[in-house]
Amino acid sequence: MDFSREIMYDQNSILIVAILFVMILLANEAGYRLGHYYQTKTDPDVKTHTNTIQAGTLGLLALILGFTFNMAVQRFNNRSEAVITESNTIGTALLRTNLLPEPYDSITYDQLQQYIILRLQVSNTQNALISEQESLDKATRKLQTDIWINAVKAARIDPRSVTTGYFISALNEMIDAYGKRNALLSLHVPEVILYLLFIVFIMSGAMMGYASGLGKKRTTLPAMMMTFLICLVVFIVIDLDRPKRGIIKVKQDSMLLLRGDDYEKK
Repeated sequence: MDFSREIMYDQNSILIVAILFVMILLANEAGYRLGHYYQTKTDPDVKTHTNTIQAGTLGLLALILGFTFNMAVQRFNNRSEAVITESNTIGTALLRTNLLPEPYDSITYDQLQQYIILRLQVSNTQNALISEQESLDKATRKLQTDIWINAVKAARIDPRSVTTGYFISALNEMIDAYGKRNALLSLHVPEVILYLLFIVFIMSGAMMGYASGLGKKRTTLPAMMMTFLICLVVFIVIDLDRPKRGIIKVKQDSMLLLRGDDYEKK
């Protein structure tokens, strides 16, 4: 599995938002001073035209922000569905261990319980700890191989499709779900979109400052409030896009239930 990350993806989300907030304020201040410099050299038509451009820039900002937010939410929902799908496949495999001949029924059941622990550890691992992720992925693949070997041995004892065959089918689905979930964990909003979003944010801040500088009074508080709200939305977008850290995390309730009494070996 490729654990490589893009530059921004490895940085702290709070730091990114804080830098963006400061840059928008600086752009706003620079735009205000430029607008104030040209205040006496402009006429009402220029001011009206500037306000029109400002409205268009803010509309473009809203469009790109909505697109990026929707992309982040879709990826978050896909990761949540992938956890449920993988949990269901593991649960099916756990139940079908009862179809295996002895002693592979109990051995495979215990291995699947270890497998659940590894999958939960992957969800709780910080994104920055690449070495730990690689170690967990290696251990998970090894355990998959061990479970498969035991399934093959069980099939030699009981080759019937309605017993061991059912378990092998569930095991195949479990391994497929593992690959799909891992792929979704490494899928996030392309950085080029975030860079574009930040450029539009900064230009919008400069445009608001410029339009304010052309007027007689400066709207400092509303501009700061809008900048704060923009940065807050950006923080949510970045947080949604980082499934292993941050405030918003994919719930593992369905995976945790597999370790309950409902799946104890009878």
